[in-house]
Amino acid sequence: MSTPVKVEIYTSPTCGYCHRAKRLLTNKGIEFEEINVMMKPEKRREMEKRSGGYTVPQIFINGKPVGGSDDLIELDLDGELDTMLGIG
Repeated sequence: MSTPVKVEIYTSPTCGYCHRAKRLLTNKGIEFEEINVMMKPEKRREMEKRSGGYTVPQIFINGKPVGGSDDLIELDLDGELDTMLGIG
C-alpha cells in the first residue's frame, strides 16, 4: 500500500492562478490542504520562508516546494506530476 501524498497550497481567494492549480489537483482526485494567506498574514510569512516565493499559489508536495500554478502545469505536461502525486 502506498503512502498517501500530502499536498499543501498557499492561496488567496482572488487569485486566478490559485483556482487553476486547485482545479488541476481536484481533477486528478487529489485532496490538498489550502492555506489562505489573505486571512492569515502569519501564513504568508510561513509560505515565503518555506518556498522562497512571494506570490500565490505556492504548492508543496510531501513538503517539497514545487512552485506556483505554471510550475504545476509544466510538471503535468512533462508527465512528472502524476509520479510525484503517486497516481497513474
